[in-house]
Amino acid sequence: MEKPVAAADSGGSGTPARGTSKRTSRRRARRGNGEGSVRRRSTGSWEARFAVVDAAGQLRRQSFFAPTRREAEQRLREALSQRDGGVVAPGPRETVERFLATWLEGVKPRLRPNTWARYEEHVRLHLGPTVGRVPLTRLSPNDVQRAHAALLGRGLAPETVRRAHATLRAALQDALRWRLIASNPAALVRPPRAPQREMAALSLAETRALLQASRGGPLEALWVLAVTTGLRQGELLALRWEDVDLEGGSLRVTGTLTRVAREAPAEGQPKTHQVIAPPETAHSRRRVDIGSLAVEALRVHRGRQAEERLRAANLWVDKDLVFCGPMGGYLHRDQVDRQLKRLLAEATLPVIRFHDLRHTAATLLLGRDVNPKKVSEMLGHSTVAITLDTYSHVLPGMHRQAALIMDELLSDN
Repeated sequence: MEKPVAAADSGGSGTPARGTSKRTSRRRARRGNGEGSVRRRSTGSWEARFAVVDAAGQLRRQSFFAPTRREAEQRLREALSQRDGGVVAPGPRETVERFLATWLEGVKPRLRPNTWARYEEHVRLHLGPTVGRVPLTRLSPNDVQRAHAALLGRGLAPETVRRAHATLRAALQDALRWRLIASNPAALVRPPRAPQREMAALSLAETRALLQASRGGPLEALWVLAVTTGLRQGELLALRWEDVDLEGGSLRVTGTLTRVAREAPAEGQPKTHQVIAPPETAHSRRRVDIGSLAVEALRVHRGRQAEERLRAANLWVDKDLVFCGPMGGYLHRDQVDRQLKRLLAEATLPVIRFHDLRHTAATLLLGRDVNPKKVSEMLGHSTVAITLDTYSHVLPGMHRQAALIMDELLSDN
């Protein structure tokens, strides 16, 4: 009489049921051609293997290891789905540098021009020379950490290294999502800590002194708008007259002036040029009210610009810019920065960056108890929390004022 064979355990332990031979267990692990295979190793773990065509067109076998058969089969199904969906595994010669070059071209259509330019710069100057030759699948956290040390040893600022690290992490996250690598080594490494930059802002008296020094100058309206609206430098230099409503006392932020690489520069042509790109975030695209001080400064500025346009005649380049060069073209940031430095020197004020005029606007408003939500909307912050965190040094006075108001409301006297 034939002895019955016990049914196999359907759980994830991977242990054949009693009475089932190892040969029978191996037969069950075999699959059809192209479906891969799952087998138990001598160590007790499970291995899933399948064939894949790599980026070089070579047929290679890949393996995944798991503690249980069920998990190995699950990973095999996911890998086969990726393979059948068109994902190509990196070839043995696929280096980090080659992957990053391909990745840059792939993400270019969905990134803002200046964002892509920063990514490309980090890849070319910082990532390629440090981890570029490492095979993509062999890049380790130690490799990333050594790259940090090398870049810092070259004298790069910690903030620059942090940004290069962020670029590498974003690229490897895509590689992980595409199943080209098993884990993201950059996500396992902490970038160097950047020193906290102390915020600079002009006081009310200093702001008045700056505006007084700019009185009658060619960019007077620029300085007035900077300290009354808190617009970013790029937003001001991209401002068009069609976005300004002098009668209604408002303006619309619809773009930002940025510098990007030319696609194919001609001989003798600069490698970069200025363009108006979309705002940084959806909240950056906004409507901002302006007061009579700004409206009057803009009226005078428009009249002066009309005279310059007449003098330039057919040499004028009409871009409808509020703030432009002598012939209507874009102003350069370094020109504006030099003008600011000169004004600060004339008014005997401390040296600050253009962006500090934005801090000045926010500080002056919050110091007069203007609702932080309104200030946040004016600045184009994505959340009011960013405004509160950035300008927390201004808020203690507001807290004290709130306590005094509460006493006044509830006091018996």
